[in-house]
Amino acid sequence: MKTEYIITIGRQFASGGHEIGQKITSRLGISFYDKELIRIASRESGLREEFFEKADEKKRFSLFPGLFGMRSNYSDELSSNYYLSNEALFRIQSDVMRKLADEGSCLFVGRCADYVLKERPNILNIFIHADFDERIRRVTSRFDISETKAKDMIEKTDRDRSGYYNYVTGKNWGEVGSYHLSVNSSLLGIDETARFLCHLAEEAFGLKG
Repeated sequence: MKTEYIITIGRQFASGGHEIGQKITSRLGISFYDKELIRIASRESGLREEFFEKADEKKRFSLFPGLFGMRSNYSDELSSNYYLSNEALFRIQSDVMRKLADEGSCLFVGRCADYVLKERPNILNIFIHADFDERIRRVTSRFDISETKAKDMIEKTDRDRSGYYNYVTGKNWGEVGSYHLSVNSSLLGIDETARFLCHLAEEAFGLKG
């Protein structure tokens, strides 16, 4: 009988978490969800993607009247409140995560997936971090900006992710006790970190043999 399993990845900004997740899913042959969740949540709820994008992993956000094209079960609740709160958007996105997890083995990046799917059997929760200097190099190269601006971007994004995760889960973002494993991707690099985590998943879920 085929084992169904879930992998979640929390990550510091520019730590390589997204790329590592993609490589893991490619090697294991399972579905990958990061920003794709926004598109799927939009389709399932009938809300525009921009609503989810503006609230994505940010603690404080609200969007006042102008809710058009709503066709979902959430319409009455959200319309009666006259705004879309982070809580409402998080609930929609969480329902989508659960539905996708029901469809088969997959990997989720960010969005408190470890918390949303905490009752699931066969789940592996990982946090990816990296040396700060290396993260600055990645950001300056990716966005063609100065080191000072890269540092500010990293600190702001990490602050947003931390606040969002702590607010939603009641746990501490990046704290080792919140995950099964915390890995510094600077130690082995992106490819080898992905290979290591694939091996871990195979052992943890009995995928070999």
